[in-house]
Amino acid sequence: MEVQEAIRKRRSVRKYLDKPLPWEYIGRVLDAARLAPSSGNIQNWKFIVVTDPSRRKKIAEACLQQRWMEVAPVHIVVCAEPKKAIQFYGIRGDRLYSIQNCAAAIENMLLTATDMDIGACWIGAFDEGMLKSAASIQEEARPQAVVTLGYYAEYPKEPVHYTIENVAFMQRWGSRIADIDAVMGNYGNKLQRHIANAQEIANVKKQKLSDQIKNKIKEQIDKRKQARDEKEFFGPTK
Repeated sequence: MEVQEAIRKRRSVRKYLDKPLPWEYIGRVLDAARLAPSSGNIQNWKFIVVTDPSRRKKIAEACLQQRWMEVAPVHIVVCAEPKKAIQFYGIRGDRLYSIQNCAAAIENMLLTATDMDIGACWIGAFDEGMLKSAASIQEEARPQAVVTLGYYAEYPKEPVHYTIENVAFMQRWGSRIADIDAVMGNYGNKLQRHIANAQEIANVKKQKLSDQIKNKIKEQIDKRKQARDEKEFFGPTK
């Protein structure tokens, strides 16, 4: 599957079949996660794979009682190691870079799952203390999210997204993109617009020419009618 196709097909799946995933699939998702970009390539993340039903139940409880999670055969708890980031970047490494690094890894996981035609969901709502207890996470690590994996029980509809014009600016904040098709290289759309404009101009000119011809014909008819009326009124000239 091409990257663009995976991006467009990705969904937040919350209904799964009660069917285990092959470890090969889980391994590919983890491999994609470890290859994500990170600040200074510090790779300050850890991934805890949870398949045990009792632990999955505890994780679902920690994630604000989202019971649907229990059915997903695999939970991957994504954790950051803030101390590693602080060592290089100070407080910014803790409060920003660690979060960004894990987010990049999570997106890789979601797209890889989509590529393999399995469902995934990014869960960020949880009680941190409960989640650390459920997954036996060390004190110095901080959970950032839980990713569920499993076979689709349903394929969600595509959610509504803002258009590029509504979320992107050119050169500075608030400067709208005037011609999005030109920016995105959608030359087909641009060409179609030019064709439509040309047709509209041609139609206007055609209508004007038609009106001019009609007016000329009408003038000729009116002149002949006037001449005929005068002949009938005054009689033939001698």
